[in-house]
Amino acid sequence: MSAASGKRLGRVLVQSGLITQEQMETAVTEAGETRSLTTVLIEQGIASDTKIAQAVAESMGLAFVDLAGYEIDPNAAMLISAELAKRHSVLPIKIQDDELVVAMADPANIFAIDDLRIVTGYEIRPIVATESDVEAAIEKFATMNQNVDQMVGDLDDTSAETEREAEEAAADEEAPVVKLMNLIVSEAIRQGAGDIYVEPQETELRVRYRIDGVCQEVMRSPIKLHRQLLSRIKIASGMDIAEKRVPQDGRFGVVLDGKTVDFRVAVLPAVNGEMCVMRLLRKDSIMLSLEDLGFLEEPIGRLLDALGRPYGCILVTGPTGSGKSTTLYAAINKTTSPTVNLITVEDPVEYRLEGLSQVQVNERAGLTFASALRSILRQDPDVVMIGEIRDKETASIAIEAALTGHLVLSTLHTNDAPSALTRLTEMGVEPFLSASAINCVLAQRLGRRLCPECKEAYTPTPEALDRVRFPYDPEHLPTLYRAVGCKRCGGIGYKGRMGFHEVMTVSEDIERACVNHASSDEIKRMALAAGMRTLRDDGFAKALLGVTSIEEVLRVVV
Repeated sequence: MSAASGKRLGRVLVQSGLITQEQMETAVTEAGETRSLTTVLIEQGIASDTKIAQAVAESMGLAFVDLAGYEIDPNAAMLISAELAKRHSVLPIKIQDDELVVAMADPANIFAIDDLRIVTGYEIRPIVATESDVEAAIEKFATMNQNVDQMVGDLDDTSAETEREAEEAAADEEAPVVKLMNLIVSEAIRQGAGDIYVEPQETELRVRYRIDGVCQEVMRSPIKLHRQLLSRIKIASGMDIAEKRVPQDGRFGVVLDGKTVDFRVAVLPAVNGEMCVMRLLRKDSIMLSLEDLGFLEEPIGRLLDALGRPYGCILVTGPTGSGKSTTLYAAINKTTSPTVNLITVEDPVEYRLEGLSQVQVNERAGLTFASALRSILRQDPDVVMIGEIRDKETASIAIEAALTGHLVLSTLHTNDAPSALTRLTEMGVEPFLSASAINCVLAQRLGRRLCPECKEAYTPTPEALDRVRFPYDPEHLPTLYRAVGCKRCGGIGYKGRMGFHEVMTVSEDIERACVNHASSDEIKRMALAAGMRTLRDDGFAKALLGVTSIEEVLRVVV
């Protein structure tokens, strides 16, 4: 920041009453030409960077944005060079109504605004952000830009390269594409992403992270990067780099900041080219106990009672990404010991654990869930974990195993717990067998936790509660919490996830109803009468505890 800019900012802060004239003159003198006035004021303890930015915004009638928690549009951020952004301490954050919204530490810098208008061709709408937040965001996008620009330049130089040459470039550990992939992967780990999506569009390549169950776009780049990036991912994952017509699966591992993260990779041919999804598998997430997964007292009591039985079947149901595998591994942690023979059959083996035998399904070689399960039962296991019940044969063998002295844990794709019994009947399993074998069914979804630093308490209106069918006492309206957003949670208002659970114990009444081919609705009514808490009610109970919001419960639970 120049001395002129420092004086201009100082006058604004004096007029706002944040600092005195004397403090301003002293700070401007100390700052000189090499340091910013903001830095000096912070070092002297006179004002924080947030208060300085808010004072500037208020005095100029502009909006203030907490940039550390703002979802910046990569298309906007990459409209200007890193050099220009650093020179003026500015960063475009979105394009709105044919205007470029630009975060600035010094919005009175008309030279910066003129430069941005000329370079981008947009009218500029300045908003105020702290200097440190602007610099951090510029550095983040400069790193991404540098890798992308370098790759684009390299590809322009070799636009006529052959497929073989492209593959060789992807195999070179010093190639720009390797640096780009490492950047995408390391940023995903640091931001706590669960999945990375690499998706070719008609003219661009899009990269998105799924963080706490919600997708966020992090990069758009020229489509010409797609071929080399996919080749590099395939090489790292042990896939056939020349095969582009059929889906492929693979995996690779990364060690970052002393932590090991495994990546399960799936490549699928699409209209615009191969799309890729990389799922991050953190080993620390499967060392969780059932108590760490957000269970309330009554549901976990039902589940622990079922796990304590020597035989029978426990099913975990829910859609893809609802945390079924994590819950199964937590249940395994509860049952495993040197005195127990525990074997799993999975497709794929997501987490490799010490102390148990894990079998990887290989359908090409004839090792299916059903064939593996038959062989496993000859190994005299005490506990069997089946990754997923997909067909009648697997279901029948699992039910028979549960009826013959084994504790069987598995997953099934249904919307709620009562539907699991009717789903098995639809798959061809006799109702009297499944009803006798199943001890307990757990249906679950994953919802985001409210950030404890910024969540806000409020009292909802009776109309709002009635609209979402939230149970309450009209004489005493409940205190609920909602998302706000701060630096810790990235401005989203949520940090981390938890489970919403529906645990149904198969009682004698439910067993008889199942044998008589009762519908899932009839079974649900009986389970509710026996004390089962639905997914929605479990979510509402956690909203009352202040760990999540009503909006989040309604987002993930019907």
